Amino acid sequence: MGVTTPTRTAPWQRIATGDEVVAVAERSALGTSARVAVWPPGNLGPACTAVDDVLAALDQQASRFREDSELSWLYRAGGGIFVLSDGLAEAVGVALAAARWTGGRVDPTVGEALISLGYDRDFAAIDQQCAEPPGGPAPAPGWHRVRLDGPLLRLPPGVRLDLGATAKGMGSDRAVRAVTSATGHHGGVLVSLGGDIAVAGTPPHDGWPVTVAETPDHAGPQRTQLVRLAGGAVATSSVTCRRWRRGGVTLHHIVDPATGRPAGGPWRTASVAAATCADANAAATAAIVAGRSAVSWLTREGLPARLVSDDGEVWCLGGWPPVSGLPVPVPPGGHVYAGAWPSGGTR
Repeated sequence: MGVTTPTRTAPWQRIATGDEVVAVAERSALGTSARVAVWPPGNLGPACTAVDDVLAALDQQASRFREDSELSWLYRAGGGIFVLSDGLAEAVGVALAAARWTGGRVDPTVGEALISLGYDRDFAAIDQQCAEPPGGPAPAPGWHRVRLDGPLLRLPPGVRLDLGATAKGMGSDRAVRAVTSATGHHGGVLVSLGGDIAVAGTPPHDGWPVTVAETPDHAGPQRTQLVRLAGGAVATSSVTCRRWRRGGVTLHHIVDPATGRPAGGPWRTASVAAATCADANAAATAAIVAGRSAVSWLTREGLPARLVSDDGEVWCLGGWPPVSGLPVPVPPGGHVYAGAWPSGGTR
């Protein structure tokens, strides 16, 4: 099994924005980048400390790349009945609720499929041009085989969990709550984990500016848009990042649970706004997997979304603004937290 050794937390770097009202800092975290923006600027120090605590706990609970994580320990145990920490119970509960909500398009039992494709370690450590072909298809065993009752988990032997479709969004949600508490509910905060963004408190005038962009390694025309976010969250899933080649085949990290292979629908990018970042993260991933049926599903769920097709066509759904600079509406209520017990279990 490919693992990474925990390293010392990267230091926060202050980002110059030319804005004296908002302070911004950034560092690497969880195999991606973490960004914190706060006002008033004096909140930045306590905010960064609060986010550090959240990210360290999440990594220890839910990383499948850390040999010493709670999630890795579950797999090595070979299945059975386990009492989880509150943090991992919440993470698994959110993942199972997301699977139910999305009709299985997001499924936390895709861990073995990702390993078969070669995604068995932190992405930065993957051989991007491996001559060895990927393993055979490994369809997900199915989220319904995993049972969670409060902190009590029943995990079948051989089922490897991957919480990537929900944990990053949940981490942003946890982080904004922690910052709000650390700063005495004064001012406002934005936390981004790899572009999965949650905000809380009072936003700056006109809302937080959020740029929805594609990664520069895509050969086609880039589609970038700035929107304003006054509350809730926005998350983006894309097949243009976290790509690698094995045996001459280009692969990416968004797996269709039904096939165990990278999703092959018409969308290269899906951005979704929701009440929570865990909702937005799950919905954006589900949209990539769903393919053309994502349009009807997102519309039925009342989620503002922006889909970019392989040929660069942009679809704006549910009130997502068609031009830059406008606010993106955020629907009230949520889905994945509502589908989990407060202790982290699912009904």
